[in-house]
Amino acid sequence: MATWRPALAGVAWTVAGALVAAAAILLPELVGFLLFTVGPYFDPVAFTSRLGCVTGAVLLGLATARYQRRTRGDCPDCCRTVRPGPRRSAPALWARWAAYAAVAGLVARFAAQVVVGFDGLTHDASVIGLEIGLLLAGVLLPLALVHRWGEIWPGWVPLLAGRTIPRPLLLVPGFGLGAGIVAYFGMGLAQLASGSVSQFSDTFLWVAMSAYCVLGLGLVAASSDYHLRTRAACGACGR
Repeated sequence: MATWRPALAGVAWTVAGALVAAAAILLPELVGFLLFTVGPYFDPVAFTSRLGCVTGAVLLGLATARYQRRTRGDCPDCCRTVRPGPRRSAPALWARWAAYAAVAGLVARFAAQVVVGFDGLTHDASVIGLEIGLLLAGVLLPLALVHRWGEIWPGWVPLLAGRTIPRPLLLVPGFGLGAGIVAYFGMGLAQLASGSVSQFSDTFLWVAMSAYCVLGLGLVAASSDYHLRTRAACGACGR
């Protein structure tokens, strides 16, 4: 029976990944909601279906992670791996590299745009808002995930200075945006590899979409370390 455990977990993770990939276009739809730019071709039924796919993927992923921990003989209360030694308080080196890679991905994306120029791009409020959001998601968020000011509000924040930052404030956009970016632009890379036609050059698209994928992967990795480092200790195992 134990020999089937890795295979079962692998199938579950594959299904979860397929569900996210099937809902890849959900990311720009959500951005459209935030910027009040939902187009006339918006289909509420399809949107609900994609939202259901992502919800199912999240629940399946959580259940699979718990299954893997439980079948390894970890703590029965929290399913965490029990290791000797104190809890880690500082970010792992790989998490720092992931965060800096995410920032580098955003820089590479804008550098590619500078090379090809900004002709043909609109500059309305929605696009400006999207660019500001990209800067926050690609610079402020990954750095907050691996620095102390991502756990405690810094002194320059009025009324909140010195207080603990709620974990979901960073983890929800970290995991959500990271996974959404990888799914959306990963599908874009797959379409590009299959020979899809676009108004932009293939070179620009390869660079830009790959940079976005690096950004997304960096966010997911840094968020994983932030989650493991800042979660509350288990009363049974102390981890």
